[in-house]
Amino acid sequence: METTIHNTILITGGAGFIGSNLSEYFLKLGHKVICLDNFSTGHRHNLQDFIENPNYKLIEGDIRNLEDCKTAVQGVDYVLHQAALGSVPRSINDPITTNDVNVSGFLNILVASRDAKVKRFIYAASSSTYGDSEGLPKVEEVIGKPLSPYAITKYVNELYAEIFSRTYGLETIGLRYFNVFGRKQDPDGAYAAVIPKFVRQLMNHESPIINGDGNYSRDFTYIDNVIQMNDLAIRTQNQTAINTVYNTAFGDRNTLNDLVKYLKQYLSEFDPKIADVEVTYGENRAGDIPHSLASIEKAKTLLEYNPKYSLQEGLKQAVSWYWNNLK
Repeated sequence: METTIHNTILITGGAGFIGSNLSEYFLKLGHKVICLDNFSTGHRHNLQDFIENPNYKLIEGDIRNLEDCKTAVQGVDYVLHQAALGSVPRSINDPITTNDVNVSGFLNILVASRDAKVKRFIYAASSSTYGDSEGLPKVEEVIGKPLSPYAITKYVNELYAEIFSRTYGLETIGLRYFNVFGRKQDPDGAYAAVIPKFVRQLMNHESPIINGDGNYSRDFTYIDNVIQMNDLAIRTQNQTAINTVYNTAFGDRNTLNDLVKYLKQYLSEFDPKIADVEVTYGENRAGDIPHSLASIEKAKTLLEYNPKYSLQEGLKQAVSWYWNNLK
């Protein structure tokens, strides 16, 4: 019988969509979880199911403050660094703040983790790092030039992580997330992700606006696949599996037109009128890459990754959650 070793895990950005899902998962396994968040994009309601858990600790602080980072990493075994300012358009509108959080903040938490001698530093990287590379599927070792300030910051994260592994011996693993979606993802705000935003609009019988003709495609990745990758990144004892980066995706692509078709289909089971909502088409968005599809062979080989949720399976779960929580 396998004995579970209970660890202390710091999750930066732990009040955000991905961070709060990771917190809930690892608490259920019996680990201690520390959350560091400044609530700039995270939400307290994401924490309500476990805020009273004796194994959970919330630190309100900012990764741009080195002292906050040093406080948060005390006694920590593993860091899951999720804190960042996402969104390509936000980075185009305000590159300085995006850089402060995603580069300076990243370096702070790296330094604090090194000094606290954490066992492993696992961080949210991004598919935006592939930039103008046109080849499909995207393979970890072949990237292009970044197409946005956000993409630059996420690539710099990978460079810093590699240097800290080589120079200081800090174990690092980067997870290049591809269009993650699922429960707790915020549908509101100027930079809301496409799936919760479309769900909200369809539930209100409003026309979702697709940028371009709807034929851009993405490797939409359900949250539980992402949780699996973070878990595997903590657990792996394979030395060839560390100090590198992995695509974190399902390994399939769907167009935005496909996405809306599925959303209307699944939501109309709750409200038949949604099937008749029309779609509006707008301009292509600056900094967007036309097509995104991940090769997940590296993660399968080195981490034994086995994603369970396709876009359709994940959407069924997500739509049900949104229907019960957005009303």
